[in-house]
Amino acid sequence: LARTEPRRRTTAGRAKTQTPPPRSRPPNPGPRDRSARARRARSRAGGEEESSTARARRLSKRRNRKTRSGGGASIVAMSGFGEGPLGTKLHQSATAVKYPKPTRVKNKTSAQVQITAEQIVREAKERQEETYKAPKQKIQDAEELAEYRLKKRKEFEDLIRRVYWNEAVWVKYAKWEESQKDFPRARSVWERALDHNYRSHSLWLKYAEMEMSHKFVNHARNVWDRAVKLLPRVDQFWYKYIHMEEMMGQIQNARMIFERWMNWEPDHNGWNAYIKMETRYKEWDRVRKIYERYVQCHPSVKAWVRWAKFEMSQREVAKAREVYELAVESVEREVDADALYVKFAQFEELCKEPERARAIYKYALDNLPKEKAQAVYQNFMTFEKQYGNEAGIDDAVLGKKRVEYEDEVRKDPTNYDAWFDYTRLEENAGEIEKAREVYERAIANVPPATAKQFWRRYIYLWINYALFEELEAGDLERAREVYRECLKLIPHKVFSFSKIWVMASQFEIRQKRLDAARKILGLAIGLAPKDKIFKVYIDMEMQLGNVDRCRTLYQKHLEIAPHNCFTWEKFAELENSLGETERARAIFEIAIARPVLDMPEVLWKAYVDFEIGEGERARARDLYERLLDRTQHVKVWMSYAQFEAAPMSAA
Repeated sequence: LARTEPRRRTTAGRAKTQTPPPRSRPPNPGPRDRSARARRARSRAGGEEESSTARARRLSKRRNRKTRSGGGASIVAMSGFGEGPLGTKLHQSATAVKYPKPTRVKNKTSAQVQITAEQIVREAKERQEETYKAPKQKIQDAEELAEYRLKKRKEFEDLIRRVYWNEAVWVKYAKWEESQKDFPRARSVWERALDHNYRSHSLWLKYAEMEMSHKFVNHARNVWDRAVKLLPRVDQFWYKYIHMEEMMGQIQNARMIFERWMNWEPDHNGWNAYIKMETRYKEWDRVRKIYERYVQCHPSVKAWVRWAKFEMSQREVAKAREVYELAVESVEREVDADALYVKFAQFEELCKEPERARAIYKYALDNLPKEKAQAVYQNFMTFEKQYGNEAGIDDAVLGKKRVEYEDEVRKDPTNYDAWFDYTRLEENAGEIEKAREVYERAIANVPPATAKQFWRRYIYLWINYALFEELEAGDLERAREVYRECLKLIPHKVFSFSKIWVMASQFEIRQKRLDAARKILGLAIGLAPKDKIFKVYIDMEMQLGNVDRCRTLYQKHLEIAPHNCFTWEKFAELENSLGETERARAIFEIAIARPVLDMPEVLWKAYVDFEIGEGERARARDLYERLLDRTQHVKVWMSYAQFEAAPMSAA
């Protein structure tokens, strides 16, 4: 009451005087007296009783405030138990947090109806609150709009500074500027993105699509023009550019763009698109001129056939036939020339000209190699089932080919290509005796000059003859005789062919005559010591496990060619693979001491790698020092530095 009344008087007297009367502070009462007085004062002032809930809340707040300000200690002190164990217990009991007692389960038997995990999850899902959605921001005036735009631009700029390489960020920024109808800023964003990566196809496409969607035609032209200049090999740019001009009705501009594109010689699709555009507007003369340029750029069967089909669609049979004739002259030696002959013959069949079609098929069979004429042959058989018989075809084709080949070899007996075709014809016909006769006649035409380039094709006649006797005729003795006669005929003092030596030895190996194979290879080393012969001989002995023979062969090879670094390296690798480290090291030392080597850097590198592989770091370092005494090449220094930088455990 003493605290409440002066306050009421002070409040009432403020209207009369500006300075309130001085308040006398009563002595500090105890906690119980103070709370009781406050309750009575509130009861008299308010005239209403507070609820039990409000009272409990108020008392709880007051108790907490007392606890924080040391009220608990004052209570203990007032009670006379400020010190000692009893006071401490009272203080702990006043400030301790009280937890509810655990519930004891009286009946632990399982219930009749069990709750499943699915039921729990379903109930949790049903009671789950909806996802929080941020409120929509409504812009009321221009100032708020400007603030929003400034904020978004700052966010985009900060994001670009962090991930400028991410195209999606640039695209999102530009599309946002586009949504704000600020097209100059959107263009600025696109230009900045292209400065970072002008090779991105999607950036150019989306930039141009923005300009076209808002009908900025000149800007779109500018974008497409820059795109096709910087990336002329991207066909999609050209297609989009031309499509835009055509949709605008600017056919002349589209034609000019096509002409620019054709200067880059695009693939078949580009030329076909140009032709289709001119066809839509029925510019037939232009189409023919485009086809002429098309077949000059791509002289393939596809281009010629398209041109001929176009002429057929215009009912120009004579022009279509002329196109096919030009195509035959142009793609006679192409890979897919057989398809052209088939199309030409089918065209003649369509025009009801079976004799012309038959002549085309025969011409194709006469001029195409056997392996390329399978499709022609199949179509010819189909054609003859309608207009002729198969037996007559085979006889006619074989007879005609024999006459042609006989005429060619009569004119030039050393035309070995004709002999190859002739022998292949007889082999495919299945007549062994005739094929053998042709081979004997072919190998009788020895080249007149003793130069190796004239003998290369001739030797392959002997090789084919031997393989024919072994594989087709099955006469092994005759095949062995062919190899023997061929080796006698070659002037080994002038030149030799290691291939024929190797094939003769492999023939004997296939017949399980190792002694004969060794004899042939030994004779080859004596007459024509070549690297390939030594390699084949050593590989054969290694497969047989004759290590001593391999060492002997390597020594023989090094006596003949001591400058061959490859042989030194392989010899050392052989010894190293056998665990003879010291022998391998000695071979390397002898090799690098040679005054003349064909590739010394390879040998030194192999030696260094050998020592590194053995874990001899000191020896490897010594090798580098010795090598640097001989050469100061920068690669040696770099290799040395890398060697020193690489960790390596000492042996």
